[in-house]
Amino acid sequence: MYFWYKLITYLLYPFAPVYLYFRKLRKKEDSKRYKEKLSKINIFRDEGFLIWFHVASVGEAMSILPLIESCIQEKKIDKTLITSITLSSGKILEKRFSQNPKVIHQFLPLDVPILTNKFLDHWKPNLSIFIDSEVWPNLIFDISKRKIPLLLINGRITKKSFLRWKLVVNFAKKIFEKFDLCLTSNEESEGFLKILGAKNIKNYGNLKFSKINTDLNNKLDSDFLNKIKNRKIWCGASTHPTEEILCAKSHLKIKKKYNNILTIIIPRHIDRVKTIYEELSKLNIKIVLSSNLSQIDTKTDVLLVDSYGESLKFYNISKYVFLGKSLATSLRKDSGQNPIEPARLGCKVFHGPYVSNFVEIYKYLNKLGVTKEINSSDELSLSLVEEFRDDKPKKLEISAKIENYGQNILNNVTMEIKKYI
Repeated sequence: MYFWYKLITYLLYPFAPVYLYFRKLRKKEDSKRYKEKLSKINIFRDEGFLIWFHVASVGEAMSILPLIESCIQEKKIDKTLITSITLSSGKILEKRFSQNPKVIHQFLPLDVPILTNKFLDHWKPNLSIFIDSEVWPNLIFDISKRKIPLLLINGRITKKSFLRWKLVVNFAKKIFEKFDLCLTSNEESEGFLKILGAKNIKNYGNLKFSKINTDLNNKLDSDFLNKIKNRKIWCGASTHPTEEILCAKSHLKIKKKYNNILTIIIPRHIDRVKTIYEELSKLNIKIVLSSNLSQIDTKTDVLLVDSYGESLKFYNISKYVFLGKSLATSLRKDSGQNPIEPARLGCKVFHGPYVSNFVEIYKYLNKLGVTKEINSSDELSLSLVEEFRDDKPKKLEISAKIENYGQNILNNVTMEIKKYI
């Protein structure tokens, strides 16, 4: 199986520049840095110990921030290289670490042996760490050939991806046996990885519970905060198609009870902002984009977030969050968004019935009384009206429990990583 996979990637290699160029034209790649995916690297590799983290997208990027901070402080580590795939994750990481000389961000090259070998030849990592469910066969085999320690951290294998891997189980075993250590985020993934051939598996819990420094780059404009200080505020976050309309309809129902309601909508994909704006405008709702915060006034109904990496700012000023990808029936087989971030900041989290990707996390948070399932805009609006009426303070005791739980996970993961440094 690996022979055929490798052959196909070689055959596709000549078309890679054209593929990436067209993605750039569609604004799905960085207009200046997209050639990094062809292993065109213009940053020098200094001497010393280099630890390399690879993430796919925004969620994984955010989950490793505490680990990155730990690596920055570790004297034995001279450089920390972070690679990612998506444009949004690249922007967030570049923004966060652009002023830190110990941290470098690059886009991961396409999984073609010519490109992966060129990448490894340049960076020569002393330790490689893949986050979540990132598995690139050519890259993994090339890392193994060079005898570079390879770890899978916060490993997550969904049932859907497990069933796909089972179709090529012998191929899967050849890949997963290359990992020197797999730290899983839940019991289900631990069981799946055993079947798929991983050898050294440990389960400390989901790293996304660990605390992130929310003060850095997460302060909102004081004029804006002054304008909204007397308003009832809630968020609809990581929303997908149909869920923004649900949030807007809920807003209109809540407004009958609380005229000072402000709804913040944070779409999962900001390239949909224009479409969302047009859809919500049909409901006679006054909308302001987050890029124009100065335009907000007492008549603003919805603040529509039109840039990535802003969620924490708005969770900080909201007590309640509806988390998307949980009511869209078209996504029910690959459903749910991670509720840890808003919960950690003391927000009560509302969600639909479809949360298959984060069942264990929701069970844990439900025991703490910080999540609630809703099935319609009526249920969401009634629940929020009830919460606003009671005007409960943020659940600081729950935030403390989550922080302690997350710190233990972070300590254990850090301890395991240090064994390879």
